[in-house]
Amino acid sequence: MKFLFDDESFSYETLRSAGFALDGGADLGEVLSTAARIGEGDEDAWLREWRATADRVHTIGRRALEAGDRITAREALLRASNYYRTAEFYRRDDPAHDPEVALLSGASRQAFADAAPLMDHPVQAVEIPYEGTVLPGYLFLVDDAPVARPTIIFNSGFDSTLEESYFVIAAAALRRGYNVLAFDGPGQGAALRRQKLVFRLDWEAVVTPVIDYALTHPQIAPDQLVLFGYSLGGYLAARAAAHDHRIAALVLDDGLYSYHDAHRAIMPPFLWDWLTSGRDDLAGPVLELIMQTSTQVRWALRNGVWTFGATSVCDYIRRTADYTLDGIAHLVECPTLILDAENDQFFRGQPQRLQAALTCPHTLVTLREDEGAGEHCHAGAMARFHQVTFEWLGTALTGSSPAA
Repeated sequence: MKFLFDDESFSYETLRSAGFALDGGADLGEVLSTAARIGEGDEDAWLREWRATADRVHTIGRRALEAGDRITAREALLRASNYYRTAEFYRRDDPAHDPEVALLSGASRQAFADAAPLMDHPVQAVEIPYEGTVLPGYLFLVDDAPVARPTIIFNSGFDSTLEESYFVIAAAALRRGYNVLAFDGPGQGAALRRQKLVFRLDWEAVVTPVIDYALTHPQIAPDQLVLFGYSLGGYLAARAAAHDHRIAALVLDDGLYSYHDAHRAIMPPFLWDWLTSGRDDLAGPVLELIMQTSTQVRWALRNGVWTFGATSVCDYIRRTADYTLDGIAHLVECPTLILDAENDQFFRGQPQRLQAALTCPHTLVTLREDEGAGEHCHAGAMARFHQVTFEWLGTALTGSSPAA
């Protein structure tokens, strides 16, 4: 689906940002006017114009808050948070030491934190104990009633953040009577940017402490925990569910069997052979040439180096080798929803591989391009994605949707 840009990556990321308008993360006119000021593949203009829009909307929010207008303040601050995240997206030359990355990601987090007390549902910023430190998170509650409710644990992906969880699933879940616990794990959001934690293969070591924390909260029903994996989280959550069986249901958006093979699928065989045999002297220059011509490849490989703590793009790709559910998928016991996007440019064919490997009760649903939901993680079609997900959850957990 082409949206405002011919550049595939710019098109998708603009659609992703615009799609969050469903729950207050964007306004279509703001997205259209911002995109109109950005040239094809111009990453400097992308940062400049999205930051300008974010700054303008953030100012509206701050002024409304000072005037006591909580609704306008909340609405503007939520949009600003999403726009700041979008502005930072392509800044990947040296993100670990880039002041722009720190500034923009910090602004996204702060705008959301300022909006949180203004929401109609209780929102708690939480710190989840994790290996001598803590993981940042948010607990979104349906209400203040002392009632234990089904709760979705949001496991983000390769580039998503816990703040983004509100637009992806939390707002829709709250309307339907589900709490949501979102967190940034290693390689994600603030855990990466502020704590310098990078991805780890044994993701169960991340999710298990999150579940431990969830079970200390009286408003979270211990027998109705849903683990939701978003994008790369579709692999990470599945791996965690294979090892921690306290999860009552698993939602994978989208299903991912082998992250390594997802890279292999987009590379010519000779380049893959060089990469896997350690011929970086040959593979490196070819990858650099591809990165010069493809915004999507350039961003993905640079982001991978950063988030995986790799020394080069070749090293990053090799580090993904063990990110597979080979020998693990059959250990998942809980009912599982595997989502698939008809035109997924990242994980094509992966949901079907996962379906073939699972032995637990499971459902595969392909959302189609002709209903506007064919892009990766169904960007731009959040209402359709929510419909499918919560209809399935209602049956998987209780046989009917929970009372709001």
